[in-house]
Amino acid sequence: MNRPLVAASLVVLTVSLATPRAQSRWDAIAPLVDAAIDRHELPGAVVLVGRGDEVVYHRAFGRRAVLPAPDAMTEDTIFDLASLTKVVATTTSVMQLVERGQIRLRDPVVRFIPAFAAHGKDTITIQQLLTHMSGLPPDLPLDQEFHGADEAIRRASDLVPASPPGEKFVYSDINFFLLGDIVRRVSGQRLDEYAAAHVFVPLRMTETRFLPPESWRPRIAPTERCRPLAWPCTDPAAPFLRGIVHDPTARRMDGVAGHAGLFSTAADLSRFCRMLLHGGELDGSRVLSPAAVERMTSAATPLGMKDVRGLGWDIDSSYSSNRGDLFPIGASFGHTGFTGTSLWIDPRGGGYVVFLSNRVHPDGKGDVTPLRGKIATIAAAALSELARGEPVEPRAVRPPFDRLRASGASMNELARSGASMSDLARSGAAVNGLTRNAVLTGIDVLIADGFAELRGARVGLVTNHTGIDRTGTSTIDRLAHAPGVTLVSLFSPEHGIRGELDDVVESSRDPKTGLPIYSLYGKNRRPTDEMLRGVDTLVVDLQDIGARFWTYPTTMEFVVEEAARRKLRVVVLDRPNPIGGSAVEGPVQDASAVGFTGYVTMPIRHGLTMGELARLFNGERHVGAELTIVPMQGWRRDAWFDETGLPWMSPSPNMRNLIAATLYPGIGAIEQTNISVGRGTDTPFEQIGAPWIDGAALAAALNARAIPGVSFYPVAFTPSVGAKLAGERCRGVFILVTDRDALRPVRVGVEIASALVRLYGRAFKVEDAATQLGSAASIARIRAGDDPAAIADAFGGDERAWLTTRAKYLLY
Repeated sequence: MNRPLVAASLVVLTVSLATPRAQSRWDAIAPLVDAAIDRHELPGAVVLVGRGDEVVYHRAFGRRAVLPAPDAMTEDTIFDLASLTKVVATTTSVMQLVERGQIRLRDPVVRFIPAFAAHGKDTITIQQLLTHMSGLPPDLPLDQEFHGADEAIRRASDLVPASPPGEKFVYSDINFFLLGDIVRRVSGQRLDEYAAAHVFVPLRMTETRFLPPESWRPRIAPTERCRPLAWPCTDPAAPFLRGIVHDPTARRMDGVAGHAGLFSTAADLSRFCRMLLHGGELDGSRVLSPAAVERMTSAATPLGMKDVRGLGWDIDSSYSSNRGDLFPIGASFGHTGFTGTSLWIDPRGGGYVVFLSNRVHPDGKGDVTPLRGKIATIAAAALSELARGEPVEPRAVRPPFDRLRASGASMNELARSGASMSDLARSGAAVNGLTRNAVLTGIDVLIADGFAELRGARVGLVTNHTGIDRTGTSTIDRLAHAPGVTLVSLFSPEHGIRGELDDVVESSRDPKTGLPIYSLYGKNRRPTDEMLRGVDTLVVDLQDIGARFWTYPTTMEFVVEEAARRKLRVVVLDRPNPIGGSAVEGPVQDASAVGFTGYVTMPIRHGLTMGELARLFNGERHVGAELTIVPMQGWRRDAWFDETGLPWMSPSPNMRNLIAATLYPGIGAIEQTNISVGRGTDTPFEQIGAPWIDGAALAAALNARAIPGVSFYPVAFTPSVGAKLAGERCRGVFILVTDRDALRPVRVGVEIASALVRLYGRAFKVEDAATQLGSAASIARIRAGDDPAAIADAFGGDERAWLTTRAKYLLY
């Protein structure tokens, strides 16, 4: 291995960090990474930022391994790149073959893989594979073990498309292992051999390869414990994957696949990014033509499509969170990897960010999605100042904020003037004029106001890991150090203070502050006199999901009741409803269904924020608590969470993304029946199944209904230990959200339940949905075989009554 190459990068680093103009900006990165490590979102990371041919930041954080023995992270750590394989190895190789005329982007895949024509796939093109517009599902069923690349291609060839080619963007690993096989068929070399000879060796990427040798093992960051062909990785006796690809399909393909399998270092990826910035050439070695680089990093998806992709590369899609807030939209590009890796490149400014982590170590529960975006934002700000030759911390005095306000300046003008978020938050202007990245949550507004609302208070804080400000700092830390505020105790809802538990939560003590953490999801679900000793104000900062049966609002409502009984004050720091605050849907629950999973009588999708729910509860139930809401600034009722610019923090172990949240009001409504809703898999609430279901038949029945906003394709999965139907092979359907604004998720739940009754009769226990769906009359109609659309339409009376009731409690 060529160690001097790494050393050279470190020399550049030392020089760059010594320059005063960059130092203060880069100092902001370390606290963010360290805090994420403290929250167990990752064991460690390597961050590298470059501008042109200069590495301006390169640093290692934390550990590359925590088990079976601690192992410090180093800047030359080798990482499993996961899906970065798609762009670094596969896309580059395909574009080389395009340049040589051996492949055309419009070529049908069947020209190279004849068996792929089965089931109407004969029109799918190379470009549609590269842009994820092929109509193929995201992956082969992960619970079905197989061995060999040829078998993977055979299984892909036998797939039925989930949608017509060119119609929808569906990110799919299958697209890229097909492309990897096409490289092999056209060039006569397996992808690892081809990429090494034509990409990595010319670029002197000496520590980038598939199937890393044993000598590299000490520097490789491990991922999870897993058997060679197994998924999920649930065997505690299995060895950690270290030098063996984490992705199960790539592992079954002997470690060489077009979608995953590549290992590399930050220094090597820096060389790859520099090659792209130089139009395909580096240090005299040309890998791609400038025309090929331009083509693959320009928009290649249909005009007007929400998700904008290049050839292989991400430009502006639902996967672009690692771009951060400041790299130019549409003029920069990048990609992410499942294991916690990412690249983002700005050709206009000549900068790039490499973020490498093994967030899946040791147990697969880490999440670096918010962190990657924050680091990219810091990097973009610093790089833009370096490019302009300005000091990183300009001495120029910004225009006085109060003078601009007095002149009637708009919020956008105030933002452009250099006004701080504190200034914007305390401004009386209408913040809806701001960009979508300007939403301030309750804790942000509280901070901006100098914690005036809590000055002199002795606080008991009801929160968990979702209680963070815009910088990612926890509300716990903010209140622990707030001037004039005494933080006395902490209270945790379901899933615990870190949101990691799926069982009873025990009381404990916070290791950082030393404060007691009282569980409100254990022996007690209401705060007791002992828990409230020394507290005069209860503060609530929790992220709701927007569905009646989510338990955090009930915990808040119990807190409001107990506070009223003891004449304590309650302050709710408001947060967005992630699925919007305009739409409401579903039946009001029967009296028998009122309880911890629905303490207030309302439709399933309620369309309120936590602050508004607290106001409604206090008013409609005549609780009489002294209640204060710290409202958000800049939030619109019709905004989805990804339109707020706020970082997604999974509110529970199984609520991992906005897609799951979008479907949850309907899928959660039928979860208590004898089906799995995907808990114990990588995509909970995006799929349903059971051992007795025929997935193909169910998908056909549901697609025939033409349900607005969704489509279905058959899948099979095996829930992991601890989940319902653990270890049993479940067949069912995966649910694709095709238009979230048209989607009525509760209707989707009713449609699925109705289809299961039609296909399987009494084998499906629809009556067990009584608590979550909450309507015995609706369940009886489902069992009787009534039209599901008519059943959903019958919710209209409850929905209209709810809209009237809630109107006087709206804050936005």
